Amino acid sequence: MKVLGLGTALPPGRVGQEEAAELSKMLVAKDRRQERLLGRLFRRSGVDTRHSVLVQPGDGTATQEFYPPPSQEADGGPGTAARMARYETEAASLARRASRSGLEDAGLTGAEITHLVTVSCTGFHAPGPEVTLIDGLNLSPEVARVSVGFMGCHGAFNGLRVADSMVRADPKARVLVCAVELCSLHFSYEWDSEKLVANALFGDGAAAFVCVDAEADGRAQTERLALDVGPFASRLLPDSRDAMSWRIGDHGFEMTLSGEVPALIEQHLPGWLRGWLRSRNMDARNVDAWAVHPGGPRILDAVQRSMGLGEEALSISREVLAGHGNMSSATIGFILDRMRSQARAGSGVALGFGPGLMAEAFAFRLGGC
Repeated sequence: MKVLGLGTALPPGRVGQEEAAELSKMLVAKDRRQERLLGRLFRRSGVDTRHSVLVQPGDGTATQEFYPPPSQEADGGPGTAARMARYETEAASLARRASRSGLEDAGLTGAEITHLVTVSCTGFHAPGPEVTLIDGLNLSPEVARVSVGFMGCHGAFNGLRVADSMVRADPKARVLVCAVELCSLHFSYEWDSEKLVANALFGDGAAAFVCVDAEADGRAQTERLALDVGPFASRLLPDSRDAMSWRIGDHGFEMTLSGEVPALIEQHLPGWLRGWLRSRNMDARNVDAWAVHPGGPRILDAVQRSMGLGEEALSISREVLAGHGNMSSATIGFILDRMRSQARAGSGVALGFGPGLMAEAFAFRLGGC
């Protein structure tokens, strides 16, 4: 499958990690000791700045009004209904901007799209963002639609796999895949180590891919546009069912992110991934580019160590984490787009992890090689 176009979008509001730490202290910390622990956690997150639909850009200082200080110790902040109402207000415009950028990159109009796949794990409403995309991008009202929901950080991997199946079934298909995530809507007031890590890592963003059959579409490609994706692979890691979860709570969606995740990756990733690469006549030592979803710095470290990768192998993943935080399913689009802009031609492997603990991967080629 060929990704003919790729677009990304960010909310205009941006917050530096020091500001984010101060906000977290105000909403979560009960004493000076907890304030010091939060400051240390945010500094070690690998994140420098993040974008959020809740932040209003100002003159040097970002402000937000959605999360009020707790009125009592048990206060969990806005309820899930209020958070979902904000998702319905904000997600569609961000998805539309990323999708329009992807269509422009592909040189296609909305009317030429035959299939639409939307991906999100941070909000629900029906009709969903896909209807806004149909109206806002002049897609056909008969466009075939699929929604990939609540799969976590590797959701876009599954969205692209759906697109791959579509273009294989119909070589004339032109599929728009859009992943939009508003992670900042699920800030937790709770003093819980796993939720505090999520508070320190996640940001908002959207990415869109325009996908066609690699053989059927014969249009000329520039070096920047040449991105072939597939095949795909999945693996539920052993003894990991409680390591990562994503559940709907009374005050937003609640993440479980065990400190054992990096160790589980180091233990189980190499055998599975190396075996899959061998089955595709590939070798980790000969992979030119690694697009690894930056679930956090420790997850990137675990992948790097377990696969024997050099210091530069995950540099773009770390750059995206530093500049935007973990944007859940949208993040892989930012990584691949940055690789294209830096003309990193060659064979690559994309890798992400999500609730389960599930590993998702796909092979890709950049630069028409």
